[in-house]
Amino acid sequence: MKYKKYIKNSTKISEIGLGAWQLGQNSGWQSMTENEAIKLVHKSLDLGINFFDTAPNYGHGTGEERLGKALKGKDRSKIVINTKFGHTQTGSLNFNSDYIRVSLEGSLKRLQVDYVDSLIIHNPPSEYFDGNKNDHYEILEKLIEEGKIKAYGASLDTYDDMKLLMDTTNSKVIEAFFNIFHQDTLRGFEIANNKEIGIIVKIPLDSGWLTGKYNAESRFDDIRGRWSKEDIKTRANLVNNVRTLIGADENLAQIAIAFCLAYDAVSTVIPGNVNIEQLISNVKSADIYISQNLKEKLEYLYQSEIKDLNLPW
Repeated sequence: MKYKKYIKNSTKISEIGLGAWQLGQNSGWQSMTENEAIKLVHKSLDLGINFFDTAPNYGHGTGEERLGKALKGKDRSKIVINTKFGHTQTGSLNFNSDYIRVSLEGSLKRLQVDYVDSLIIHNPPSEYFDGNKNDHYEILEKLIEEGKIKAYGASLDTYDDMKLLMDTTNSKVIEAFFNIFHQDTLRGFEIANNKEIGIIVKIPLDSGWLTGKYNAESRFDDIRGRWSKEDIKTRANLVNNVRTLIGADENLAQIAIAFCLAYDAVSTVIPGNVNIEQLISNVKSADIYISQNLKEKLEYLYQSEIKDLNLPW
């Protein structure tokens, strides 16, 4: 496992992190038992993972609770935890600034820790990214002074939101939607790097499409049921185009994760893991080298064939 800089006064973090969404009970994905969740976290530690991304709404709080149980007794100074604010443990949304402290205290209790390394606003409406018009960032600064967080930022999907956040706040963490099919936030990577902002890449496998396990005939009855038949057909064609570029025999999921890691600005990537086998495969992605030539071809594919499609998430 390789490790990269995340934030000031924080240990370096593993290039592959563990997203804790799947750890929760009835989280809208493949639910796992508490025992399975704890084993997954422990295996992550064995593989060298020291970065954990969670949120209050993951499994209605059980994601944080299980992560806390799994990490209890471990050396806290070597573990980096990122949690969020805005999507509550009850499933509702509350982005009000006066709820930040309440939300954080709940997370700290569930995680059984005194502080989290970073606290980010969880995909709020765009107006919340403007530090000149919101008092959220003043409160987050106070939480740093109190030692309850080391840094703050936001989870977001577009370059415009990323730019607004970086221009108007002292955010040092951005969780960015970025993968082969969604490269809009790439435009902000150099700025983030210059400002020493740690980037967490979320949804690197495009909700499973970049694993190669879906095709034009795939149908979904879970959260991915949001895609129309036309959306599915479009993505299936794009997967074929990617395979043409990388080679039919290559592991698509590992290439997709390695593509995200090919950018110096990226601190870590958090692919979903529903079992230990998948976790091990995802960790191997960090050992794959993406040539400059392939990187440029995948960027060109996005610019020439994907960008104007405005693919729905």
